[in-house]
Amino acid sequence: MRDRGWGQVVNFASRVGKDGNPGLGPYSASQAAVIEVTKSVGKELATSGVLVNAIAPAVTTTLTNADTSQDTLAHIISLIPMGRVGRLEEVAELVAFLASDRVSFSTGGVYDISWGGAIC
Repeated sequence: MRDRGWGQVVNFASRVGKDGNPGLGPYSASQAAVIEVTKSVGKELATSGVLVNAIAPAVTTTLTNADTSQDTLAHIISLIPMGRVGRLEEVAELVAFLASDRVSFSTGGVYDISWGGAIC
């Protein structure tokens, strides 16, 4: 990418990397690391034409959440102002935008897709 002078990197983090979550210390820490690497590498490559951004979704309908207990899922949803989990298509739209040539002045950014900015 650097040799071509253009590229778009979109890293996946999680909202818990910004806010933490009880009982999820190691996961929260690993997601915070993705966020900080994105910021650092984004700055390092800022003049190279390669842009590095990340998305940090809140809970989304994925196989990862298939085993989540109904009580836990209900609690998480109660923290989301929109009152629902996200859909993969919604996340995909943000990824498609960030990976496109329409983005030319954002690097090291972390974009929440959190259905109201809840801590969840």
